[in-house]
Amino acid sequence: MSKRIFTKEQIKELLKNENVSKCSEKSITYTKNFKHNVLMLYEQGQTANEIFRQAGFNLDVVSKEQPDECLRRWKIIFKRRGIEGLSEVRGQNGIKGNSTKDLSDKDKIEYLEAQVAYLKAENDFLAKLRAKRRE
Repeated sequence: MSKRIFTKEQIKELLKNENVSKCSEKSITYTKNFKHNVLMLYEQGQTANEIFRQAGFNLDVVSKEQPDECLRRWKIIFKRRGIEGLSEVRGQNGIKGNSTKDLSDKDKIEYLEAQVAYLKAENDFLAKLRAKRRE
């Protein structure tokens, strides 16, 4: 999560952009159409930063990393839920970080099994790394 805080002036500037539906000190909510357009233009070969600039965003305000972060998140959502998933608010679209509180028991088990598999692989890697250092 970004640690940037938008000033009142930056929020006003961002809200003037037709691609922004909401903006607070800590976050920007983009319109569904903008998200879909970003995905289409990216597939046509444009970079996320180019697309955001062309859409009127000042990357010094939103940050140069923001377009790539948004694109990554929106690609996952679009793949899972299609275009309708893009209209959902962050945190309500299945991209919840490590939270399992709203998941069904089956989904919790799948999540935890994946986490265990990841941690086992990480431990194996670290054990091999330590063994190499000892050689």
